Amino acid sequence: MTPRHPLTPGRAGAASAALALVLASAATGSPVSAAGGEGADVPAGTVAYRSVAQFAGAGKPRDLLLHPDSKKLYVGSDDLPDTADVNESGLHVLDPADGKVRSTVGQAPGPTGTLGRRAVRQLLAPLPGDGAVFSYPLRGIGTAKDGDAAAAGAWVTGAAVTHATAGLTPSTVLVAQGSVLSEVEIATAAVKRSVTLEGGDGFAVDAARGAVWFTDFGNRRMYRVDTAAFTVAATVELPAGEGFAGFTEVDPETGAVWVGLDTSVVVHDATGKRLGILKGGADMPRAASFDTVTHEAFVVWQDAGDSSQPGSDNNGRLTVHRARDLQEVAKPVVLPGFHTQLGSAALAVEPGGAVVFVSDPVAGKITRLERATSPRVTRDPADRAVTAGTRVSLTAEAEGPPRPTVAWQVSTDAGRTWQAVEGASSPTYSFTAAVSDNGRRYRAEFANDAGTVHSAAATLTVTIADTTTGGTGSTGATGSTSVGSDGGSDGSANGSVGGSAATGGGAGTPSTSGTVGGAGSAGATVGGRTNATATGGALASTGAAVASLAGSAVVLTAAGWLLIRRARRRADG
Repeated sequence: MTPRHPLTPGRAGAASAALALVLASAATGSPVSAAGGEGADVPAGTVAYRSVAQFAGAGKPRDLLLHPDSKKLYVGSDDLPDTADVNESGLHVLDPADGKVRSTVGQAPGPTGTLGRRAVRQLLAPLPGDGAVFSYPLRGIGTAKDGDAAAAGAWVTGAAVTHATAGLTPSTVLVAQGSVLSEVEIATAAVKRSVTLEGGDGFAVDAARGAVWFTDFGNRRMYRVDTAAFTVAATVELPAGEGFAGFTEVDPETGAVWVGLDTSVVVHDATGKRLGILKGGADMPRAASFDTVTHEAFVVWQDAGDSSQPGSDNNGRLTVHRARDLQEVAKPVVLPGFHTQLGSAALAVEPGGAVVFVSDPVAGKITRLERATSPRVTRDPADRAVTAGTRVSLTAEAEGPPRPTVAWQVSTDAGRTWQAVEGASSPTYSFTAAVSDNGRRYRAEFANDAGTVHSAAATLTVTIADTTTGGTGSTGATGSTSVGSDGGSDGSANGSVGGSAATGGGAGTPSTSGTVGGAGSAGATVGGRTNATATGGALASTGAAVASLAGSAVVLTAAGWLLIRRARRRADG
């Protein structure tokens, strides 16, 4: 048995179906639609991030680095306070897909060269092929890669290192020891040159433009250090505030400087001109990263973790912005239980922004988030015109990522309301068309984590199949048009009233043996015997003609009986 449309009602009689078809055809028109669909819930290409996994087992994560060559996730960690039986500090190497710990480098040299368990506070740069350069307390600069038994390292002379980052050459790093900024050799920790500032906390390097931006959060200013001369070239004032330190990062593409300050991110261009400020509500910006493929900036915001503070809800956020105009390009991702009480978060972004990793030092976890883009319709279903009982297939397609689900919908009121079609969850929806489907509209709904969009609507036109059998009837033969002879004195009544059905024939004296032809005979004899009988002619299909001819036959019959009665009276007299 051929399956029918799930919403198709039982068929009515032929007359009712024909009437329904006429009414539906008159009331329904084809919609004007464009690729991309009508009634979309979100614009095609809308971006969203969703948490897909949380990794543990890497201690208390303080910094993250996704290696550009080996694609491994490096994690710099402290020891978790609630795991006294195990020291989890060190450099952990994770598989970024599932968070499995590949190896841990826990040993690094002290100031005298003695190996010991060392926490890793900052990941400064990737090593060629695999591995990372990192800093560890109090003045250590180390290097290690996946599988190493211990790290190589050297100690910088002077005060404790408060901040460090990649250097101006592959063999150097830059370190801050309070307000002193130095360029240091990685292998020996020897200081090549340094500059003393009025104050400072963190900095970022713009190697392409020969600048280091050093932020003095307490005094609300930034210094632009010229890397050629290693001197201060400019000072930029920051907005007034409480002075809570966040981060200093440079967009490698544009040279814009992003500074996390209190509950805002202040953005300046490469010359120090302010471009804008991002507001974080009660949350504080604690990490930022840039993706040069998508030209987007990622910012992690942490809650203060103090319920007595207005707006503190214990939740943080991840926001994504277009670097060129600071506009959000994705709905903020809520990070539950994300606060600053036990340390600042870190961030790593896969090139292209498909995957983002965010560390939570409070929970001792790393969250993997994946990018979703709302579906884009690539193929709309086409209008169809069929006869009832025909098998219909409608096809629509869309792309993600991730790959969207599909669900077909039908409208019986010209697209004002839509109902889901039960069981229709494939790109192609097939069913057998019924008369009651005429004028219905069909569309596909595509959905993924970033939103829902609809294809354009296709209109189905259904007509009734031609059920006529047999040919057109033949026209009846024409009867003779003889004129009846006058009745003799002997009263013989053998005159006939003949003639064709069309002309009525001649008028004669009716014979008592005359017969009236059947109403279905186009050439019926009235009173005569020579008329042919028609079968299957036009009278069979035209009721009006039958009624007219039948009426004529009745009139002629009555006239014949009247003549017969008169003839009998003459004979009796």
